[in-house]
Amino acid sequence: MKKLASILVFALTFSTQAQRKRNQERPQLTVEQHTDLAIKKMTLALDLSEKQQNRIKPIIASKMAERKAFMEKRKEAIKEKKRPTANEIYAIKSKMLDHQIALKNNMKEILNKEQFEKFIKIQKKRKIKGKKMMRKMKKSKKEKKVK
Repeated sequence: MKKLASILVFALTFSTQAQRKRNQERPQLTVEQHTDLAIKKMTLALDLSEKQQNRIKPIIASKMAERKAFMEKRKEAIKEKKRPTANEIYAIKSKMLDHQIALKNNMKEILNKEQFEKFIKIQKKRKIKGKKMMRKMKKSKKEKKVK
């Protein structure tokens, strides 16, 4: 009986420490840091020239700034437990698609044909990976609700 009690105490202690680590926030990178990392990743993947890097940098910087602003706005809405209306969701999705079209057109101008094809393949892989992650998150949320 004492062994069972000590095992339960150990298990509870371990699980609460693991939960605490998961809930800690990671340090946030600045927009410039995100931009530099994105440019370096693209340079490695697409073998960009210095001129191409300089042309892409402002595009990526504006994209990162908008993403950060959107995420902060979304965090505030979550804290207030405010859900977007159907019109707001439509506007957000429409704006996002417009940005994706503009990015694709800009990249088509900057990159050569081979680089652009590779860029499209990378974008598709990221989209698939993102969908898988969303499914995983939804599944884990459902499991938590059941418990």
